Amino acid sequence: MTITGTAHRVGAHIDTDAIIPARFLVTTDAAELGANCMEGLEAGWIKRVKKNDIMVADENFGCGSSREHAPISLLGAGIPVVVAKSFARIFYRNGFNMGLILLEVGDDFKKLGDGDQLEVDAEKGTIKNITTGETITCAPVPPFMKEILDAGGLVDYVKKRMGN
Repeated sequence: MTITGTAHRVGAHIDTDAIIPARFLVTTDAAELGANCMEGLEAGWIKRVKKNDIMVADENFGCGSSREHAPISLLGAGIPVVVAKSFARIFYRNGFNMGLILLEVGDDFKKLGDGDQLEVDAEKGTIKNITTGETITCAPVPPFMKEILDAGGLVDYVKKRMGN
């Protein structure tokens, strides 16, 4: 589970309404939501993002409402992983449930700059900053959470386990 992409840095306390504003919650289609990802923070933000780019955030990323649309919009935008100082509790659970990789790195998020090229290995718990050559470590994704991610999220995981 290694992902290489460009870092997109955001600040602290980015709430779910910044990630996907309420006016776009008329669909659950990942591509549609992704086209409007981060519109609550900066109009046109999505134009800078390429598939497999990586969100890097300060503390309490995903605070606010418990809408599942927020992690879906990140995935729809092509962002498979968010690295942050910390996550809001409900967003953390929703992210994994939707198939989004979330890695908490504490103050080491400061070592990941906007535009840096990163290589994230969620299974090993390593984030290599290719731009600076520095590697930071964090708790790896536990095996049972990896199974959920590999299935594409909790619903698909349950369907697979039930034989559907």
